[in-house]
Amino acid sequence: MQSKHTLGVALLGAVLTLPVTASALADEVVEQIELGLELYHEAEYGAAITELEFAINDIRERMSGRIAETFPEAPEGWSAGTVESGVSGGAAMFGGGGGSMLEREYRQESGNGRLTAKLMIDNPMVQAMSAMFSNPAIIAAQPNMERIRIGRDSAMLKWEAERGNAEVSFLMDGRILMQINGQGLDSQAPAVELLKAWDLDAVREQAAR
Repeated sequence: MQSKHTLGVALLGAVLTLPVTASALADEVVEQIELGLELYHEAEYGAAITELEFAINDIRERMSGRIAETFPEAPEGWSAGTVESGVSGGAAMFGGGGGSMLEREYRQESGNGRLTAKLMIDNPMVQAMSAMFSNPAIIAAQPNMERIRIGRDSAMLKWEAERGNAEVSFLMDGRILMQINGQGLDSQAPAVELLKAWDLDAVREQAAR
């Protein structure tokens, strides 16, 4: 069992490592952690767990919000919706067993085109896709699929010209999957360009463990 000092350092460290100002630390997250520690010291373990889980969920909401800010703006001639969580009933559960997903929809203003940008972190689908990224033979065997470049990295493009459907997938650091799905498109270009407009460095920074 962890000592009181070790547990306190670990829990407070989770908050203190977030890039927030000193004044912002005096908020409900810190209060929840402090109350959780008090309850732990009083051997009220169930209540302590409840308080600390509330604190963890609040931290996850803040992380979710920061990652949502990395989504690309709408291209010219398109409009963008708000970033939504793919986890029902609350904020995306970063680091949880089920992973997380955020998405944003874009609509063509003078046409029927639609794009959906998705970002998945530690999600079971990421693991399934990673096998395909590491095996060129699998990509070659998929109809209408090819490898493209996003900077110096590789991404996968699936383009169904007869249906106007595009899917561009990019795997980052083995645990972050970024995907653009398009329908009603005249070409694959809008989907590819939207992925290229994503701030990859910001995604990596905000999703870091």
